[in-house]
Parts: sequence; C-alpha cells; structure tokens
Amino acid sequence: MEKSKPTKSGGLAGIVAGQTSICTVGKEGVGLTYRGYSIEDLAEQSTFEEVAYLLLRGSLPKQHELSDYKKRLQNMQELPEAMCQILEKIPAEAHPMDVLRTGCSALGSLEPENDTRTQLDVADRLMASFASMLVYWHHFHSKGERIHTVSGEDTLAGHFLHLLHGKKPDEATRRVMDVSLILYAEHEFNASTFAARVIISTLPDFYSAITGAIGALRGPLHGGANEAAMELIEQFPDPDAAEQGIMDMLARKAKIMGFGHRVYRDRDPRSDVIQNCARTLAEQHSDRVLYPVAERIDQVMRREKNLFTNLDFYSAIAYRFCGIPTPMFTPLFVIARTSGWAAHVMEQREDNRLIRPTADYIGPEERPYVPLDQRS
Repeated sequence: MEKSKPTKSGGLAGIVAGQTSICTVGKEGVGLTYRGYSIEDLAEQSTFEEVAYLLLRGSLPKQHELSDYKKRLQNMQELPEAMCQILEKIPAEAHPMDVLRTGCSALGSLEPENDTRTQLDVADRLMASFASMLVYWHHFHSKGERIHTVSGEDTLAGHFLHLLHGKKPDEATRRVMDVSLILYAEHEFNASTFAARVIISTLPDFYSAITGAIGALRGPLHGGANEAAMELIEQFPDPDAAEQGIMDMLARKAKIMGFGHRVYRDRDPRSDVIQNCARTLAEQHSDRVLYPVAERIDQVMRREKNLFTNLDFYSAIAYRFCGIPTPMFTPLFVIARTSGWAAHVMEQREDNRLIRPTADYIGPEERPYVPLDQRS
C-alpha cells in the first residue's frame, strides 16, 4: 500500500497540530470560548483573576477560592533584590518586551521550578510579578526611582495601573484594563502558545517555555500589532486626514496593522468588546481626535478591503486613554497571555509527545563533495 504524503501548508495554516481542552477559536467563523465559556460572557461578567483561575485550574472559582487566589497573587507581586538589580542593568533604551523576556529567564534561575515550587506556583508567580518587573524598570530608568513593587491592589489590572501612575486608578480605567487582560488571556494554538508547547515538549523547565513564548510574541505579526496600530492612528490629526492617508497606503499596497485575522472569517469577537471600552474612555476624556480617527480608519478598511478590526486595533486606543506608553502595549499582552501559555504548558506535559514536524526539502539534489583545493 502506498504511503500517504504528509499534508503541506505554509505557516501550518489549517493543520491540526494537537488537541486542547482549553480554548476554541474561530468556531463558526467568529466564536471564542475559554473552557466552554464565551468570551463575551467572561468580558462582561468576570474578572481577569477568575479567568486565570479558570484557565489554570479548569473551573471558575467559588467566592472563597477567588478571594484566596487574589491574596495569593498579591503575595507574589514583590520582587527579590537580585531581580531589581538585574532590571537596573537592562538599558533604558531596551524594548519593554526584552525586559520581561530577561526577567522571566532570570526568575527561572532565582526561583527554579522544583519539588517545592510547582508549575502552578511558577505560573502564578510570573503573572503576579511581570507588572512589577516592567514598571520597576520603567521608573528606575525614566525617573531614577526604586519603587516598592507591592501596590495593595487586589487585581492585577489595578496593580499595574497603580504602580505605573503612583496612585489608585479610577474604577472605569481599572475595569477597562481588566477586560483587556481577559480578552488577551488565551487564543488556542497561536504562534507564541505553540512555541511554548514545542519548547515544553522537549521536557525543559517551565520558565524556558514562557521565555520562548515571550520571544515569539515580540514580533509585529503577533503581539506587536497593537503598538503598530497606535503608531498608525497617531499619524493623523483628524478623520478626513486619516481617510486620505489610508487610501494612499492602500494604493501603495502598504501593510496596515490591526485588521483581519488568520483564524476568524467574519469578525474578531474580542474587537467589539474592546471597541466599546475604548469608546467609553474616549467619552470620559472628551476625546475628539484619537477615537474618531480610529473609527474612520475602521470604516475605510471595511469599505475598501472588507477587512474587520482585530483585538489589537482598538486595544491601542483603550491603552492610550489608560495613560500607558505605547512600548508597554505588548508587555500587557504578556501579563495576560501568561495564564493561557501556562495552561497549555501544563496540558502538554500531561500527555507529552515531542513536537517534531517534517519539512518539504527544496534544496539541491545530492552531490559529491569537492575538496577545497579543487574548487574553481
């Protein structure tokens, strides 16, 4: 019987690379669920801590479990002195994603996974401390301040905003940040998650997989799209200028970030949620430029290319109204997605098989080696 040839697909598009019970993406063209719960319900009714608990532990927490989990994360926010010293040595001009990648790897040496520090301990510690790492580095290099990395906030959204701005955030801003973390928490076998699963399939420590995932998220075709979207939106002083600018870019066939998606056919279900958040904050700030410009770009892309916004586009606007510097947009993605990465790492470990696909060779046919002195 003739052996069937492996299925080939550029970028592994459409290839089923494994099984997961964590998330569905693109079901019927639009759906997104975390362990069976729709993203719309979670964003409207839940909190990021509840979602992280769900992803990592398999079920939504009861009230006492959520309270205990919030306290657990609060107790994991403070950085060891050795970590602070490492962060101070990372150059001020480094990208904040490099800060988190380095911080993750360093923490793996300072607090290694072992018999007394479980994979759940590592997952929670990373989620709780990534904001502390990011903002400690930011304040040290921008203001020369060595901040205390315990905020007293009982949510990671509030913790990040409090450390960044030095004061308790207003409830509307904190809630928008919380919703954004929920939306970014998990997305099935995306590039960074698949990278984490490939790495952990070789049986290294937990930190190695998360460090690799951060590296995969660093690129503009994945996590960096929200930063690119903000840079695009900020180019234009008003909606009319935005429309003309986008039409010019389309004529030049320039890439416009924040639109379309590899999996969703009709719309990104997360985009509607974050757009509403961005609109709410725009109204709160009496904005007459950023949100109208973004909305016009959205309209032009739908009209001219039939492309919908993805999560990154309106997230950029929402984050700007939260007072977050653009280079921190993708690191916020890391803080959220660590919950999903960690869930996948644990799932891969449960039924592990080394991930090793085959390649379609397109190089030269076999040829004889020519000694160096005989090469013309």
